[in-house]
Amino acid sequence: MVAEPVEDRPRPPLLGVIGLMLGIFLAALDGQIIGTALPTVVGDLGGLEHLSWAVTAYLLTSAAATPLWGRLGDLYGRKGAYQWAVVLFLAGSILSGLAQDMGELIAFRAVQGVGAGGLMVGALSVIGVLIPASDRGRVQSVIGVLMPIAIIGGPLLGGFLTDRLSWRWAFYVNVPVGLLALLAVGTGVRLRTERVRAPFDWAGVALLTTGITALTLVGSWGGTAYAWTSPWILGTAAVAVAALGWFARTELRAPGPLIPPALFRNRDFTVAQVLGFLAGALMIALVGYLPQYLQLARGASPTVGGLLLLPLMLGMLGAQLVTARLMGRPGGERRYPLLGGGLALAGSALLLLLRADTPTALASALTAVAGVGLGLVLQSTMLTSMGAVPPRDMGAAMGVVTLLRGVGGSLGMAALGAVYTARLTGSLAARLGPDEAARLTGGGGLTPAALTGLPGTVREAVGTAVTAGLHGALVGGVLLAAAATAVACLARPRREEPQEPAEAAAPAEAGAAR
Repeated sequence: MVAEPVEDRPRPPLLGVIGLMLGIFLAALDGQIIGTALPTVVGDLGGLEHLSWAVTAYLLTSAAATPLWGRLGDLYGRKGAYQWAVVLFLAGSILSGLAQDMGELIAFRAVQGVGAGGLMVGALSVIGVLIPASDRGRVQSVIGVLMPIAIIGGPLLGGFLTDRLSWRWAFYVNVPVGLLALLAVGTGVRLRTERVRAPFDWAGVALLTTGITALTLVGSWGGTAYAWTSPWILGTAAVAVAALGWFARTELRAPGPLIPPALFRNRDFTVAQVLGFLAGALMIALVGYLPQYLQLARGASPTVGGLLLLPLMLGMLGAQLVTARLMGRPGGERRYPLLGGGLALAGSALLLLLRADTPTALASALTAVAGVGLGLVLQSTMLTSMGAVPPRDMGAAMGVVTLLRGVGGSLGMAALGAVYTARLTGSLAARLGPDEAARLTGGGGLTPAALTGLPGTVREAVGTAVTAGLHGALVGGVLLAAAATAVACLARPRREEPQEPAEAAAPAEAGAAR
């Protein structure tokens, strides 16, 4: 694909940017809003034994579809790919809201996940070619605001809709937002490019889908449904390794690869992806296990436990806003990832000071340092990734960015979750005996409601055990942050602009809109 150079490219219309932001917000919000509704969903539809699949089906299809949507956009049009992703996401949302049993809900959530895989990558790839490099920091700062809002507000909105209306509205709420996104992008975004005439990499799609599916199942099943050393987990892990290895070999020979290997020949891009993978793993682990500590050891309610993570989220938000503004200064590509890695390391180590009797306000405040570090790493690596690739591969590049952060989060949650569970159950067994520990942790695990009415000695033992489990996960977080800091040392300042002109934002009368 060869794009015509354009002089004095006009600023993109505000309406189009709003439409793209709404898609990113939908993708982030949906992952959070459903969690608080799931207990009510099970009470209505039944099928408690299949509950995890309502989440797993979404994660599987979303992860597997992410690079597919990115490459479809590169080959056939980024605007159109984004719009089709929104349509599919909305169809899955409506069908999920209409589900009459758990089997239907799982199937429709899978459809929703396929669409969700294209929301983030589609919006980012359009931004990457529509927005001049000098303006990307401002747009990324808006994304930096939206993500914490979605992460914090999602559970609150999900609980409100479930309590006041119905759990089905946790799905229906996507519809008006998605329709606004479609209208805004259809009206406000105009891209003029030539379609690439290249064979589609169906073999790559099949192999990557198989590998990501197997990898996600390992993360979902390991240590919960099956032991990590069970034949099921070892066999699934072998399938993942074989499929991903074969995928890498196939991409080297494919005339139109799903993920162009040339992307990883760029050192800046490769370093950014490793950092994104590590930061994604650390972020999901902190967001996943700090609420457990706040609820089970400090006695906070689920809603209050989420609000107590505000310092973490606000730290991320503030760091992303500042980084987006300052990234363009000389040396920013190296300075901010290195500073972010160091702060994430310090913040993770600082959280090791938490004890079962640490004041709740202090425990909440201590999360801010890690949040600032994560915000610096995530924002700087996104901007580096956008600037390191030619426009023709922007969709594939954004697919890789989104995919690796998601896979990092899934694997980090699974691996550190195994450490958390092992230390928690070991501490409970040592204090209360194996039988009492098994009784407390069995049948769905510990919950704040389950602790009500228990003797004070048992509650104290649970608080100590949960804190021990959190410390185990935090040690893993310290190692992840240390690895990120070491990798950040390999980052280097940008010495030249990307090698190709970006695709032009064309007026409506010039060429077909994509």
